[in-house]
Amino acid sequence: MNIVFKKNQGAGNDFIIIDNRESIFNPDDSKLIAKLCDRRFGIGADGLILICKKPEFDFEMKYFNSDGFLGSMCGNGGRCSADFAVKAGIAGNKMVFKAYDGVHKALSEDGIIRLQMNDVRVPDMISGNYFINTGSPHYMVFVKNANETDVFNEGKRLRWSEEFAPGGTNVNFVEVTENGIYVRTFERGVEDETLSCGTGVTASAIASVLSGHIDSVPVNVKTKGGDLSVSFRISGNDVTDIWLSGPATYVFEGEIPDTLL
Repeated sequence: MNIVFKKNQGAGNDFIIIDNRESIFNPDDSKLIAKLCDRRFGIGADGLILICKKPEFDFEMKYFNSDGFLGSMCGNGGRCSADFAVKAGIAGNKMVFKAYDGVHKALSEDGIIRLQMNDVRVPDMISGNYFINTGSPHYMVFVKNANETDVFNEGKRLRWSEEFAPGGTNVNFVEVTENGIYVRTFERGVEDETLSCGTGVTASAIASVLSGHIDSVPVNVKTKGGDLSVSFRISGNDVTDIWLSGPATYVFEGEIPDTLL
């Protein structure tokens, strides 16, 4: 049988989403996932998301990078999953779901999806820059002009740095602006710059306040793919009550023919 998918995007971070509550798609087929995410030979996406059954939760989100392998937490993917779940009748406007890094709450209102991220510890400092795990590891480099930064080559170099071995890290280049911050992200698993990265935006917003570059929350964040907002509280050595907010949009839908499965 053919498998129905939907294509969604959050601030330009795009995903293939499949309702897999009846286990119709094989999550172990990394070659197929990579092919579907390929922008020339497949549907094209930064990643693929399976919406699965999970007792005591509205659903479980399983996120796969475009290389075909299971990824860590994806913030924009979580927001798109929440939007998908509401429109598919899987969850109401207030929901609780399971993801790679634990439990998340999400709220849907007037096209804006608010996603509660897990609490994080005050970040480490590596070579003078912040390193924060917001469900995925992120290294923040503050720059004067993000658009003049060689995100691909510099991001790739830092992503594979021995300091982050063996798993590597995502790399964010953060420019402080009049109204907040502008972030460009090199994502591991995608191995390229994406138009937006939810966990990266969250980590960058936290780093901007801890470093003194920004003095209030919520932090307004601009990315190549759109605008997001991050609110949180700093409590002792913890950053708590973290919410990532922004639009999540349905793009199109189609069917994966059974000849590919």
